[in-house]
Amino acid sequence: MRIGIDIRLIGKKRTGDEVVFFNLVKNLARIGTDHEFELLTDITDKKLLKEISENLGIVGKDNFKIVALTPTLSQGERGKWKFLHNRFAWNFWTLPRYLRKNPVDIYLTQYITPFFVPRSIKIATIVHDLSFNFFPQLIKFSDLLFLKILIPLSLWRADKIIGVSQFTRDEIIKFYQTKPEKVDYIYNAIGEEFLNSNISQAEKEAVREKYQLPENFILYLGTLQPRKNIPQLVEAFNAIKAKLGDTKLVLCGNLEAHNADRQIEKTVKKYALEKEVVFPGFIDEQNKVVVFSLAQVFVFPSLYEGFGIPPLEAMSQNAAVLCSDIPSLREIAGDGAVFFDLRSLDDFSEKLYAISTDNELRSRLIRLGQERIGFFDWEKSANKILAIFEKM
Repeated sequence: MRIGIDIRLIGKKRTGDEVVFFNLVKNLARIGTDHEFELLTDITDKKLLKEISENLGIVGKDNFKIVALTPTLSQGERGKWKFLHNRFAWNFWTLPRYLRKNPVDIYLTQYITPFFVPRSIKIATIVHDLSFNFFPQLIKFSDLLFLKILIPLSLWRADKIIGVSQFTRDEIIKFYQTKPEKVDYIYNAIGEEFLNSNISQAEKEAVREKYQLPENFILYLGTLQPRKNIPQLVEAFNAIKAKLGDTKLVLCGNLEAHNADRQIEKTVKKYALEKEVVFPGFIDEQNKVVVFSLAQVFVFPSLYEGFGIPPLEAMSQNAAVLCSDIPSLREIAGDGAVFFDLRSLDDFSEKLYAISTDNELRSRLIRLGQERIGFFDWEKSANKILAIFEKM
């Protein structure tokens, strides 16, 4: 088969969804299949493309090639299709035109499928979560309108829909009334850098210095979208900070992102926590392992997740994990984490205090967490998605 994969996310610092496509492609390249893979991207910088090829391990593999496509509307077309050019040119114009001339058997993307593509091309789309349906008030109106219109059309066009957990698969079937046989799932996992880390003390101190991290801290690392529920974490920390000594709260992520929660900084100021809450900004991929290894506790307080990779990453680096009590995180973290009730700030703060101060509890969670991460494996997921392609 000729399989096309949308890899536009790779190299874009998009955290979770970039990690998924990077690791799937990297492990597909390791399997040793005879299928041909075209990896389609809108990146044209040759140096970056070379770096991506090396990182994916596809250099010298004849059945893997990166195809760089950029929006190619003429000046006249840009005027005629101004809205399309501004937002959808690649997915709705450039990519379909390429696929009509260079058809593949299967095309894999996420969420929004390309339109105007021949039906002979089978399309699979990965859906990470449906949070926009359950927490619409946390999403910008323009983004919500985009998702509400295009997601149903995309799922109708897709030949296969792939969730990232059993929970996500069930949500897709239930919410969109999709036939169960059309929906499958593959688990996410952690990158091999988290499994093979052998971090020196010198490296830890270098990363601590780079991001100005305190000696003792509670960590959150991920996007700062409203559904990540960071203001409640700040409130829970405020309730117990007087009993935690010199322990700080470190919130890693891009506060300047267009979808960042503006209530985070307001909550910090409300409780006068400017000296207690640290904002290191976006953490480079090569430094993430070290940051997790420096933390005593990792907190993942999300209102909604389809999977949730960061808790597993934290477990791999012996950080005790506290999660919100939602179905997907129960499925993924299992007995390797403590769960708090989202409806109770008291429950959140009490469990945050316990996991921060109880050495016996932390030791137990670290042991169970190490066992838990072995359940998830990118090679298994790559083999499963390849089996899905072959069945299609």
